[in-house]
Amino acid sequence: MNVLCRLALIVLLAGISRHAAADTPDLISSLKQGGYVLIFRHTATDDSQKDVYPFKFDDMSAQRQLSEKGRDAAGQIGTAIKDLAIPIGDVYTSRLNRAVEAGKLISGREVKPVDALTDSSNASASGMANPTGANAKAGQAVRQLVDAPPQSGTNTVLVTHKTNIADAFGKDAGNVGEGEAFVYKAGSSGPATFAGRITLADWIAKAGR
Repeated sequence: MNVLCRLALIVLLAGISRHAAADTPDLISSLKQGGYVLIFRHTATDDSQKDVYPFKFDDMSAQRQLSEKGRDAAGQIGTAIKDLAIPIGDVYTSRLNRAVEAGKLISGREVKPVDALTDSSNASASGMANPTGANAKAGQAVRQLVDAPPQSGTNTVLVTHKTNIADAFGKDAGNVGEGEAFVYKAGSSGPATFAGRITLADWIAKAGR
């Protein structure tokens, strides 16, 4: 009986996973109406570079930058958003250049760097690799941006770091991939509600590229 129960649970979970994946194209289509907040983890960076003095924001040599792979991925997301005629309103990013650059490539417009999205792990390699979601203050600051209603008919874009996403949505959110977006639907009152996750592959598939 226990074996049968476990098999039934596996089948159920597989069905749920397929259903969630099938819903992603519909979620991307819904973005055309506006009213969503997309919070991205910045795309891939150059691992040969180190965050020496990352919070010297004007010194590009002291912080890790996007790799060519990361720039290409952000550009592909931006092209898909443009091709799909998804309206973008406000764009907020971390103050670190890798997030600023990703935000510009994704949105196709200028961005507003803010402290709330700046790396809450203080650019610590161990912090980035092992997000705990314990930084409640940093998480609350991110959630305030997520819960703010977008401009009418547009979607808000936020670009931040893995640890900030884990701080805001719990340690399980620490599995967010490079360039992946968590999507939230603005409510008429109260906090925004989770709508789904979109990866680079999802954007490319929907845009038919």
